[in-house]
Amino acid sequence: MFILMFVLWLILNGKVTLEICIFGLCISTALFWFMCRFMDYSVKKELRLFRRIPFLIRYGAVLVEEIVKANVAVLRIIVSPELQPEPAVVYFDTELRTGLAKVLLANSITLTPGTITVSVEGSRFCVHCLDRELADGIEDSVFVKMLEEMEAEEAQWK
Repeated sequence: MFILMFVLWLILNGKVTLEICIFGLCISTALFWFMCRFMDYSVKKELRLFRRIPFLIRYGAVLVEEIVKANVAVLRIIVSPELQPEPAVVYFDTELRTGLAKVLLANSITLTPGTITVSVEGSRFCVHCLDRELADGIEDSVFVKMLEEMEAEEAQWK
């Protein structure tokens, strides 16, 4: 986070001089200290974030792939007059433990066309689907498997 704040400082200044760099380092250090002291942030959490970067890149690629697939399915429903959508509300439970994994799953479902996460209560998800076919296998989708894998890796780091 310290590096991110410093780089953002340099970008927003528009030029790099010795004075700007020194002042940026001072401001970034003060902000980072404030975050560690008052916002329950630590260098350990920052290192965990860096360990997640390869996973997040892979997850983003899978998300884009699933969005494209869902776009094609929704387009097929819209364009084909013989296909009548059968909306459905689906409830499913997941084994995800962390709040981050649950938020990522809920947002991934909502970003995928034809589905929207209505609510998340504990480990129970409520999802509205444009068509019942879009709900097939949602409880053990590629998103759930990847997030379970992320949680398993994260458990090893502790």
